[in-house]
Amino acid sequence: MGFKLENIPKIDSTKSKPTESTSFLKKEIHLFGTSFSNKIKEDFYTELSVLLKAGINLKEGLELIENSFKKKNHKEKIHKLSEAIVSGSSLSEAIKIEKEFSDYEYYSIKIGEETGTLSKVTEQLGAFYGEKNKQRRHLMSALTYPIIILSTAVLVVAFMLQFVVPMFQDIFRQQNVELPTITKIIIGVSEFTKTYGLLIVFGLIGLFFSQKLYNKKQWYKKTKDKLVLKTPILGKFIKLLYLSQFTQAVSLLTSSKIPVVHSIELVKQMIDFYPLKKALEQVEKSIINGKSLSESLKSHAFFDDKMIALVKVAEETNQNEFIFQRLNMQYASQVEQRSKLLSTILEPFIIMIVGILVGVILVAMYLPMFRLSSVLG
Repeated sequence: MGFKLENIPKIDSTKSKPTESTSFLKKEIHLFGTSFSNKIKEDFYTELSVLLKAGINLKEGLELIENSFKKKNHKEKIHKLSEAIVSGSSLSEAIKIEKEFSDYEYYSIKIGEETGTLSKVTEQLGAFYGEKNKQRRHLMSALTYPIIILSTAVLVVAFMLQFVVPMFQDIFRQQNVELPTITKIIIGVSEFTKTYGLLIVFGLIGLFFSQKLYNKKQWYKKTKDKLVLKTPILGKFIKLLYLSQFTQAVSLLTSSKIPVVHSIELVKQMIDFYPLKKALEQVEKSIINGKSLSESLKSHAFFDDKMIALVKVAEETNQNEFIFQRLNMQYASQVEQRSKLLSTILEPFIIMIVGILVGVILVAMYLPMFRLSSVLG
């Protein structure tokens, strides 16, 4: 996706008013196959920021971006926004009627329109989604190789249980060999997988494809997110990931002069992680009851001491935007370091587990063979 500024006709900057320069603010669109991916959003906001800073008005900017999109559903979405602008609506009003966009975006864009800082907001949004995409790549790079190894291990163990163990079982039956306990256990597992193997496979496939439906259920999201957070090693990494997103979101909102209570309310809509959302609900109530942000954060284990201490400093010095930017940089750096560490730790750990499983199966099968050879000898 891209456009060439040299092909854009010169526009008189006096015709461009601040209220015409508009943007989107943070959104989390979940629309099966029709929504913008985070990569598309990053490109969209970055290009819109470039156009607005170049003096292009909002309508023409959206038309240029619409033409740069390749997919029909993306073009249609931008075209709807363009039509709304032509009919006299502001961008905030245009997105308010679109179900893909949240209240978070509506209020943020509205504030941007009122303050005339929308070109800056779009630039920040491009940076936000760029960072979010970068964090996602870190997570994928940390988990991809271990998942491949784990999948290979599962296939190897399944193959041995399905084909190798039954071969030994036939030999033991023919020779009427007394089997050790470990061999009996492995044979029992093998028989179980032969009987229910296909059922287990189809069940896992069904669970995978039904996950999108379950994700809409509050109880499922609550249980899944809590389990993820309690997972050794991975849980701390996921927590850092969401703390990074939280601090970046608050930093963006603070720069837009949005009050703290309203910022917390909007961040809840943007970050879809139950433990953090639950904590932010309590933080919001505490602030409304008269407590400071640092005091409210202190009452929840999700927020670490470093954040609480720096937020307290920010409140005393009125440097909220700067402090949250620094926090975001620190958390983003930790996410990058932890992703490398996670990959380094998981790879040998999974290989060790695979070796133990294969070794147990082989020992269980060869112990009776040794007994048989000693009897024959």
